[in-house]
Amino acid sequence: MHRRNFIKNFTGITSLFYLNNLFNKNAFASDALKILTINIAKVTETWAEMSAKAGVPISFHQKIGSASDLIEIFSNSNGIDLYDAVTDNGGNQEDILSQKKVIETIDVSLIKNWKNIIPEYKTSGNYNSTIRNDKGDVVGIPYLSNADSMAYNKAKIGADINSWEALFDSQFKGYSSLQNSLGPTITTTAIYLKQSSKQDIKNPSNLTKGEIRGVCQFLINMKKRGQFKKLWDSFDDGVNLLVNEDVLVSSCWEPIAIFAKRNGINIKYGIMKEGHLTWNNIWMFTKGGKTRGQEKNFYKLMDLYLSPWFGTRLLDKYGFTPQMIGIKKYIEDSEKIDLLKKQILIERLVDKQKRFSIKGNSWQNLYPNEVATYKEWWQKFLAA
Repeated sequence: MHRRNFIKNFTGITSLFYLNNLFNKNAFASDALKILTINIAKVTETWAEMSAKAGVPISFHQKIGSASDLIEIFSNSNGIDLYDAVTDNGGNQEDILSQKKVIETIDVSLIKNWKNIIPEYKTSGNYNSTIRNDKGDVVGIPYLSNADSMAYNKAKIGADINSWEALFDSQFKGYSSLQNSLGPTITTTAIYLKQSSKQDIKNPSNLTKGEIRGVCQFLINMKKRGQFKKLWDSFDDGVNLLVNEDVLVSSCWEPIAIFAKRNGINIKYGIMKEGHLTWNNIWMFTKGGKTRGQEKNFYKLMDLYLSPWFGTRLLDKYGFTPQMIGIKKYIEDSEKIDLLKKQILIERLVDKQKRFSIKGNSWQNLYPNEVATYKEWWQKFLAA
Protein backbone atom coordinates (compact mmCIF):
# COMPACT_ATOMS: atom_id res chain seq x y z
CA MET A 1 0.00 0.00 0.00
CA HIS A 2 2.72 2.41 -0.98
CA ARG A 3 2.75 5.92 -2.34
CA ARG A 4 4.02 6.76 -5.78
CA ASN A 5 7.72 6.14 -6.42
CA PHE A 6 7.63 6.83 -10.14
CA ILE A 7 10.49 9.31 -10.10
CA LYS A 8 12.98 6.44 -9.72
CA ASN A 9 11.93 5.33 -13.21
CA PHE A 10 12.73 8.62 -14.95
CA THR A 11 15.33 8.36 -17.68
CA GLY A 12 18.73 9.46 -16.43
CA ILE A 13 17.64 9.76 -12.82
CA THR A 14 20.55 7.71 -11.50
CA SER A 15 23.19 9.95 -13.05
CA LEU A 16 21.40 13.13 -11.99
CA PHE A 17 21.10 11.85 -8.44
CA TYR A 18 24.79 10.95 -8.31
CA LEU A 19 26.02 14.26 -9.69
CA ASN A 20 23.71 16.39 -7.55
CA ASN A 21 24.56 14.50 -4.41
CA LEU A 22 28.29 14.67 -5.16
CA PHE A 23 28.06 18.40 -5.80
CA ASN A 24 26.20 19.07 -2.56
CA LYS A 25 28.50 16.95 -0.44
CA ASN A 26 31.61 18.58 -1.85
CA ALA A 27 30.22 22.10 -1.67
CA PHE A 28 28.51 22.08 1.70
CA ALA A 29 30.06 19.14 3.58
CA SER A 30 28.55 18.41 7.00
CA ASP A 31 26.70 21.73 7.17
CA ALA A 32 24.27 20.71 4.43
CA LEU A 33 20.66 19.92 5.28
CA LYS A 34 20.45 16.19 4.65
CA ILE A 35 17.12 15.47 2.98
CA LEU A 36 15.55 12.09 2.19
CA THR A 37 12.97 12.60 -0.53
CA ILE A 38 11.98 11.96 -4.16
CA ASN A 39 12.94 13.98 -7.21
CA ILE A 40 9.43 15.35 -7.60
CA ALA A 41 10.34 17.58 -4.68
CA LYS A 42 12.58 19.63 -6.96
CA VAL A 43 11.09 21.75 -9.73
CA THR A 44 14.46 22.79 -11.15
CA GLU A 45 16.82 20.72 -13.27
CA THR A 46 19.17 20.02 -10.37
CA TRP A 47 19.09 20.02 -6.58
CA ALA A 48 21.93 22.56 -6.67
CA GLU A 49 19.46 25.02 -8.23
CA MET A 50 16.87 24.31 -5.54
CA SER A 51 19.60 24.81 -2.95
CA ALA A 52 20.58 28.17 -4.41
CA LYS A 53 16.97 29.34 -4.67
CA ALA A 54 16.26 28.48 -1.04
CA GLY A 55 19.59 29.80 0.17
CA VAL A 56 20.09 26.49 1.95
CA PRO A 57 22.93 23.98 1.50
CA ILE A 58 21.30 20.67 0.58
CA SER A 59 22.56 17.10 0.54
CA PHE A 60 19.97 15.08 -1.40
CA HIS A 61 19.34 11.40 -0.74
CA GLN A 62 16.81 9.61 -2.95
CA LYS A 63 13.93 7.94 -1.13
CA ILE A 64 12.74 4.63 -2.55
CA GLY A 65 10.57 1.83 -1.25
CA SER A 66 7.22 1.66 0.47
CA ALA A 67 5.71 3.44 3.46
CA SER A 68 6.69 0.55 5.70
CA ASP A 69 10.28 0.79 4.42
CA LEU A 70 10.42 4.45 5.43
CA ILE A 71 9.11 3.73 8.92
CA GLU A 72 11.67 0.92 9.23
CA ILE A 73 14.50 3.32 8.38
CA PHE A 74 13.55 5.59 11.27
CA SER A 75 12.34 2.98 13.75
CA ASN A 76 14.91 0.19 13.66
CA SER A 77 17.69 1.71 11.59
CA ASN A 78 19.76 4.89 11.79
CA GLY A 79 17.49 7.26 9.89
CA ILE A 80 17.67 9.93 12.61
CA ASP A 81 21.46 9.95 12.36
CA LEU A 82 21.45 10.09 8.56
CA TYR A 83 18.70 12.57 7.67
CA ASP A 84 17.57 16.01 8.87
CA ALA A 85 14.33 16.21 6.88
CA VAL A 86 12.20 13.62 5.12
CA THR A 87 9.07 13.47 2.97
CA ASP A 88 6.38 10.85 3.51
CA ASN A 89 4.77 8.40 1.12
CA GLY A 90 1.38 9.96 1.84
CA GLY A 91 -1.29 9.08 4.39
CA ASN A 92 -0.84 8.74 8.17
CA GLN A 93 2.94 8.39 8.35
CA GLU A 94 3.16 11.64 10.27
CA ASP A 95 1.14 10.04 13.07
CA ILE A 96 3.32 6.94 13.27
CA LEU A 97 6.64 8.81 13.11
CA SER A 98 5.39 11.30 15.70
CA GLN A 99 4.34 8.49 18.04
CA LYS A 100 7.79 6.97 17.66
CA LYS A 101 9.28 10.38 18.55
CA VAL A 102 11.49 10.57 15.49
CA ILE A 103 10.07 13.83 14.07
CA GLU A 104 9.76 17.28 15.61
CA THR A 105 6.76 19.52 16.18
CA ILE A 106 7.03 22.36 13.68
CA ASP A 107 6.97 26.02 14.77
CA VAL A 108 4.96 27.53 11.92
CA SER A 109 5.72 31.05 13.18
CA LEU A 110 9.24 30.51 11.81
CA ILE A 111 7.92 29.88 8.30
CA LYS A 112 7.24 33.23 6.64
CA ASN A 113 5.11 31.74 3.90
CA TRP A 114 2.91 29.76 6.26
CA LYS A 115 0.39 32.54 5.67
CA ASN A 116 0.13 31.30 2.08
CA ILE A 117 -1.03 27.78 2.92
CA ILE A 118 -4.43 26.80 1.51
CA PRO A 119 -7.34 26.98 4.01
CA GLU A 120 -7.89 23.20 3.92
CA TYR A 121 -4.86 22.80 6.19
CA LYS A 122 -6.07 25.19 8.87
CA THR A 123 -7.33 23.67 12.12
CA SER A 124 -10.91 23.58 10.83
CA GLY A 125 -9.94 22.48 7.30
CA ASN A 126 -10.66 19.14 5.66
CA TYR A 127 -6.96 18.25 5.40
CA ASN A 128 -5.85 19.47 8.82
CA SER A 129 -5.23 15.97 10.20
CA THR A 130 -2.82 15.13 7.36
CA ILE A 131 -0.17 17.52 8.73
CA ARG A 132 -0.89 17.13 12.46
CA ASN A 133 -0.25 14.34 14.94
CA ASP A 134 -2.90 12.88 17.23
CA LYS A 135 -2.21 15.68 19.73
CA GLY A 136 -3.03 18.34 17.16
CA ASP A 137 0.57 19.55 16.74
CA VAL A 138 1.77 20.47 13.26
CA VAL A 139 4.44 17.93 12.28
CA GLY A 140 4.32 18.21 8.49
CA ILE A 141 4.48 20.84 5.76
CA PRO A 142 2.54 19.87 2.61
CA TYR A 143 4.35 20.50 -0.65
CA LEU A 144 2.07 18.78 -3.17
CA SER A 145 -1.24 16.97 -3.47
CA ASN A 146 -3.59 15.72 -6.15
CA ALA A 147 -6.81 13.95 -7.01
CA ASP A 148 -5.86 10.99 -9.21
CA SER A 149 -8.05 10.44 -12.25
CA MET A 150 -8.06 8.81 -15.69
CA ALA A 151 -6.18 9.72 -18.87
CA TYR A 152 -7.87 9.17 -22.21
CA ASN A 153 -7.07 9.65 -25.88
CA LYS A 154 -9.63 12.22 -27.00
CA ALA A 155 -8.47 12.18 -30.61
CA LYS A 156 -9.25 8.48 -30.94
CA ILE A 157 -12.33 8.45 -28.73
CA GLY A 158 -13.81 11.64 -30.13
CA ALA A 159 -15.42 12.81 -26.91
CA ASP A 160 -14.70 13.70 -23.31
CA ILE A 161 -15.01 11.08 -20.57
CA ASN A 162 -16.32 11.84 -17.08
CA SER A 163 -16.78 8.38 -15.57
CA TRP A 164 -14.61 5.47 -14.44
CA GLU A 165 -17.11 3.34 -16.36
CA ALA A 166 -14.89 3.73 -19.44
CA LEU A 167 -12.20 1.53 -17.88
CA PHE A 168 -14.67 -1.33 -17.73
CA ASP A 169 -16.74 -0.58 -20.85
CA SER A 170 -16.74 -3.34 -23.48
CA GLN A 171 -16.06 -0.80 -26.24
CA PHE A 172 -12.58 -0.32 -24.72
CA LYS A 173 -11.93 -4.03 -24.26
CA GLY A 174 -8.21 -4.58 -24.70
CA TYR A 175 -7.53 -0.84 -24.71
CA SER A 176 -7.84 -0.19 -20.99
CA SER A 177 -5.11 -0.06 -18.37
CA LEU A 178 -4.87 0.06 -14.58
CA GLN A 179 -1.96 0.71 -12.25
CA ASN A 180 -0.19 -2.39 -10.98
CA SER A 181 -0.60 -1.30 -7.37
CA LEU A 182 -3.28 -2.57 -5.04
CA GLY A 183 -3.89 0.64 -3.09
CA PRO A 184 -4.94 3.06 -5.85
CA THR A 185 -6.49 0.43 -8.14
CA ILE A 186 -8.69 -1.20 -5.50
CA THR A 187 -9.68 2.18 -4.05
CA THR A 188 -10.63 3.87 -7.32
CA THR A 189 -12.56 0.77 -8.40
CA ALA A 190 -14.37 0.84 -5.05
CA ILE A 191 -15.21 4.52 -5.57
CA TYR A 192 -16.73 3.69 -8.95
CA LEU A 193 -18.70 0.68 -7.68
CA LYS A 194 -20.01 2.61 -4.67
CA GLN A 195 -21.06 5.77 -6.48
CA SER A 196 -22.63 3.87 -9.39
CA SER A 197 -24.59 1.74 -6.88
CA LYS A 198 -23.14 -1.48 -8.30
CA GLN A 199 -21.91 -2.60 -4.86
CA ASP A 200 -22.69 -1.63 -1.28
CA ILE A 201 -19.53 0.03 0.02
CA LYS A 202 -19.29 2.26 3.07
CA ASN A 203 -15.77 3.68 2.85
CA PRO A 204 -13.70 3.06 -0.33
CA SER A 205 -10.52 3.97 1.57
CA ASN A 206 -11.03 1.37 4.29
CA LEU A 207 -12.88 -1.63 2.89
CA THR A 208 -14.22 -4.52 4.93
CA LYS A 209 -13.25 -8.09 4.04
CA GLY A 210 -16.50 -8.60 2.16
CA GLU A 211 -16.11 -5.32 0.27
CA ILE A 212 -12.54 -6.20 -0.73
CA ARG A 213 -13.74 -9.56 -2.04
CA GLY A 214 -16.52 -7.90 -4.04
CA VAL A 215 -14.25 -5.25 -5.60
CA CYS A 216 -11.50 -7.71 -6.50
CA GLN A 217 -13.93 -10.28 -7.89
CA PHE A 218 -15.26 -7.53 -10.16
CA LEU A 219 -11.70 -6.80 -11.32
CA ILE A 220 -10.98 -10.50 -11.79
CA ASN A 221 -14.07 -10.92 -13.99
CA MET A 222 -12.98 -7.93 -16.09
CA LYS A 223 -9.45 -9.28 -16.43
CA LYS A 224 -10.67 -12.73 -17.50
CA ARG A 225 -12.76 -11.26 -20.30
CA GLY A 226 -9.69 -9.41 -21.63
CA GLN A 227 -10.71 -5.90 -20.62
CA PHE A 228 -7.20 -4.74 -19.71
CA LYS A 229 -4.31 -4.44 -22.15
CA LYS A 230 -1.91 -4.62 -19.20
CA LEU A 231 -1.29 -3.22 -15.74
CA TRP A 232 1.29 -0.44 -15.98
CA ASP A 233 4.22 -0.70 -13.57
CA SER A 234 6.28 2.46 -13.93
CA PHE A 235 6.04 6.06 -15.00
CA ASP A 236 7.65 5.32 -18.38
CA ASP A 237 5.39 2.31 -18.85
CA GLY A 238 2.29 4.40 -18.22
CA VAL A 239 3.43 7.11 -20.63
CA ASN A 240 4.43 4.70 -23.40
CA LEU A 241 1.10 2.88 -23.35
CA LEU A 242 -0.66 6.16 -24.08
CA VAL A 243 1.90 7.53 -26.55
CA ASN A 244 1.97 4.30 -28.57
CA GLU A 245 -1.84 4.20 -28.40
CA ASP A 246 -1.73 0.68 -27.00
CA VAL A 247 -4.42 1.87 -24.61
CA LEU A 248 -7.05 4.58 -24.96
CA VAL A 249 -8.10 4.86 -21.31
CA SER A 250 -5.88 4.48 -18.27
CA SER A 251 -6.20 5.20 -14.57
CA CYS A 252 -2.94 7.00 -13.79
CA TRP A 253 -1.07 9.84 -12.14
CA GLU A 254 -1.53 13.23 -13.74
CA PRO A 255 2.16 13.59 -14.74
CA ILE A 256 1.76 10.51 -16.95
CA ALA A 257 -1.01 12.26 -18.88
CA ILE A 258 1.05 15.47 -19.11
CA PHE A 259 4.20 13.74 -20.36
CA ALA A 260 2.18 11.70 -22.87
CA LYS A 261 0.60 14.88 -24.21
CA ARG A 262 4.05 16.44 -24.64
CA ASN A 263 4.69 13.66 -27.17
CA GLY A 264 2.02 15.11 -29.42
CA ILE A 265 -0.86 12.84 -28.38
CA ASN A 266 -4.19 14.49 -27.55
CA ILE A 267 -4.39 13.10 -24.03
CA LYS A 268 -6.90 14.50 -21.56
CA TYR A 269 -7.04 13.99 -17.81
CA GLY A 270 -10.67 13.58 -16.85
CA ILE A 271 -12.92 14.81 -14.08
CA MET A 272 -14.69 11.69 -12.83
CA LYS A 273 -18.25 12.21 -11.62
CA GLU A 274 -17.94 9.33 -9.12
CA GLY A 275 -14.90 10.84 -7.38
CA HIS A 276 -11.13 10.41 -7.19
CA LEU A 277 -8.35 9.13 -4.98
CA THR A 278 -6.99 12.21 -3.17
CA TRP A 279 -3.65 12.43 -1.36
CA ASN A 280 -0.80 14.71 -0.36
CA ASN A 281 2.91 14.52 0.46
CA ILE A 282 4.51 16.39 3.35
CA TRP A 283 7.92 17.41 4.71
CA MET A 284 8.91 16.41 8.25
CA PHE A 285 11.82 17.60 10.44
CA THR A 286 13.67 14.82 12.25
CA LYS A 287 14.90 14.73 15.85
CA GLY A 288 18.40 14.30 14.46
CA GLY A 289 18.03 17.42 12.36
CA LYS A 290 17.21 19.47 15.43
CA THR A 291 20.10 17.96 17.38
CA ARG A 292 22.45 18.94 14.56
CA GLY A 293 21.17 22.53 14.59
CA GLN A 294 19.45 22.42 11.20
CA GLU A 295 16.30 24.31 12.18
CA LYS A 296 17.21 27.50 10.34
CA ASN A 297 17.96 25.62 7.12
CA PHE A 298 14.81 23.52 7.42
CA TYR A 299 12.52 26.51 7.91
CA LYS A 300 14.14 28.43 5.04
CA LEU A 301 13.58 25.45 2.77
CA MET A 302 9.94 25.19 3.88
CA ASP A 303 9.50 28.85 2.95
CA LEU A 304 10.46 27.92 -0.59
CA TYR A 305 7.98 25.02 -0.66
CA LEU A 306 5.13 27.33 0.35
CA SER A 307 6.05 30.00 -2.19
CA PRO A 308 4.09 30.70 -5.41
CA TRP A 309 7.42 30.26 -7.24
CA PHE A 310 7.51 26.59 -6.25
CA GLY A 311 3.76 26.03 -6.67
CA THR A 312 3.70 27.40 -10.20
CA ARG A 313 6.65 25.30 -11.31
CA LEU A 314 5.17 22.20 -9.66
CA LEU A 315 1.92 22.75 -11.56
CA ASP A 316 3.78 23.26 -14.82
CA LYS A 317 6.35 20.47 -14.60
CA TYR A 318 4.32 17.66 -13.04
CA GLY A 319 0.73 18.85 -12.95
CA PHE A 320 0.48 18.36 -9.19
CA THR A 321 -1.59 20.68 -7.03
CA PRO A 322 0.13 23.67 -5.37
CA GLN A 323 -0.40 23.97 -1.63
CA MET A 324 -0.53 27.73 -1.37
CA ILE A 325 -2.97 30.49 -2.23
CA GLY A 326 -2.30 33.16 -4.83
CA ILE A 327 -1.12 30.86 -7.62
CA LYS A 328 -3.58 32.16 -10.22
CA LYS A 329 -2.56 35.77 -9.60
CA TYR A 330 1.12 34.84 -9.61
CA ILE A 331 0.71 33.19 -13.01
CA GLU A 332 -1.31 36.07 -14.44
CA ASP A 333 1.17 38.68 -13.20
CA SER A 334 4.31 36.84 -14.29
CA GLU A 335 6.18 38.41 -17.18
CA LYS A 336 8.23 35.23 -17.66
CA ILE A 337 5.25 33.02 -18.58
CA ASP A 338 3.84 33.40 -22.10
CA LEU A 339 0.13 33.75 -22.75
CA LEU A 340 -0.43 30.20 -24.00
CA LYS A 341 1.34 28.70 -20.96
CA LYS A 342 -0.73 30.91 -18.67
CA GLN A 343 -3.92 29.60 -20.25
CA ILE A 344 -2.76 25.99 -19.85
CA LEU A 345 -1.79 26.43 -16.19
CA ILE A 346 -4.96 28.27 -15.22
CA GLU A 347 -7.06 25.61 -16.98
CA ARG A 348 -5.24 22.96 -14.91
CA LEU A 349 -6.05 24.87 -11.74
CA VAL A 350 -9.73 25.06 -12.67
CA ASP A 351 -9.88 21.33 -13.43
CA LYS A 352 -8.17 20.53 -10.14
CA GLN A 353 -10.69 22.57 -8.19
CA LYS A 354 -13.46 20.61 -9.91
CA ARG A 355 -11.85 17.25 -9.04
CA PHE A 356 -11.27 18.16 -5.42
CA SER A 357 -14.89 19.29 -5.08
CA ILE A 358 -16.42 15.92 -6.08
CA LYS A 359 -18.26 14.42 -3.10
CA GLY A 360 -17.23 10.86 -3.95
CA ASN A 361 -13.52 11.56 -3.39
CA SER A 362 -11.73 9.25 -0.95
CA TRP A 363 -8.53 10.11 0.88
CA GLN A 364 -5.58 7.79 0.46
CA ASN A 365 -5.17 5.31 3.31
CA LEU A 366 -1.85 3.49 3.59
CA TYR A 367 -3.00 1.48 6.59
CA PRO A 368 -6.52 0.07 6.09
CA ASN A 369 -7.82 -2.22 8.82
CA GLU A 370 -7.88 -5.29 6.59
CA VAL A 371 -4.54 -4.79 4.83
CA ALA A 372 -3.81 -8.54 4.82
CA THR A 373 -7.06 -9.19 2.96
CA TYR A 374 -6.20 -6.47 0.45
CA LYS A 375 -2.91 -8.22 -0.28
CA GLU A 376 -4.53 -11.66 -0.46
CA TRP A 377 -7.15 -10.63 -3.00
CA TRP A 378 -4.74 -8.54 -5.01
CA GLN A 379 -2.61 -11.64 -5.53
CA LYS A 380 -5.72 -13.48 -6.69
CA PHE A 381 -6.39 -10.70 -9.19
CA LEU A 382 -2.81 -10.79 -10.50
CA ALA A 383 -2.97 -14.57 -10.85
CA ALA A 384 -6.34 -14.60 -12.64
